[in-house]
Amino acid sequence: MSPSRRTVLSALSAGVLATGGLAVIGPAAPAWAAESSPVGYASMNGGTSGGSSSTVVTVTTAAALKSALSSGTSQTVRVSGLITISGMYSVASNKTILGVGSNSGITGGGLNLSSVRNVIIRNLVFRNASDDSINVQEGTTNVWIDHNDLASGYDGLIDIKRGSDFITVSWNRLHNHDKSMLLGHSDDNASQDTGKLRVTYKHNWFEGTGQRHPRVRFANPVHVLNNYYSNIGSYGVASTENAGVYVERNYFENVATPTVTQTGDSDPGNLKVLNNYKVNSGTEQVRNGASVAAIPYSYTPQANNTVKATVVAGAGVGKI
Repeated sequence: MSPSRRTVLSALSAGVLATGGLAVIGPAAPAWAAESSPVGYASMNGGTSGGSSSTVVTVTTAAALKSALSSGTSQTVRVSGLITISGMYSVASNKTILGVGSNSGITGGGLNLSSVRNVIIRNLVFRNASDDSINVQEGTTNVWIDHNDLASGYDGLIDIKRGSDFITVSWNRLHNHDKSMLLGHSDDNASQDTGKLRVTYKHNWFEGTGQRHPRVRFANPVHVLNNYYSNIGSYGVASTENAGVYVERNYFENVATPTVTQTGDSDPGNLKVLNNYKVNSGTEQVRNGASVAAIPYSYTPQANNTVKATVVAGAGVGKI
């Protein structure tokens, strides 16, 4: 077991250690947001370590950022300040992209991960993207998107599609936006997406956003764990196109429709729930829970009634 995983598992608040379908009550109370490596799918398939920590470049301009992100060198790219870019900047494999402080990131454009592997995106502000803020596509694997603040984009804030796999999206704050997180872009893409698009969404704060938290096609299982949903406009989680989504121990506050099993023109998906905490919120829609595959990794969920306070304190930038 890695030192980071020992830290996470030894400092946990009352939760349940899920291993091979068994549940064990965990000890009391941690710094949940202090994870130094991803929990969930990004820990599988060889893990996600990002770029070299000994090769570090700090960028302050769009030109320098574009060059560093596309470089074939395994490296850590430190983004200093809020950099205005145009369009989508391509990210090469073996990169850690890390914001400096609490006000560094990207405005005007976004990041595109296409057919790459082993990328970490942390502690960045994303604003006013002309397309997606973060787009993951074309078989990209092993990505950890963690502790970012995303708002006011044009399309999706974090969209994952076209056969991408083994991804963890954790501790992000999403606000001032409608279409938050797409998982699978088209009802016609089953051949590329079936058996892929495996993503863990944990400890994210969806604050007044509209829909797609996430909206899932084909993937099974997708794990939606310990997220905080507040004042959601349309719906929380959607499962469509025979996907399998496990919505576990989240905190829904002022959410009329926490989950749906069909939306738009898509065929229905499968969805099971466990111990979600609801305040002034509606009933979850579920469908064919036995068709949702078992989560293939060990994890320790947080007690549902403590999720709000933990996520509000820990999600977003300036927390790592």
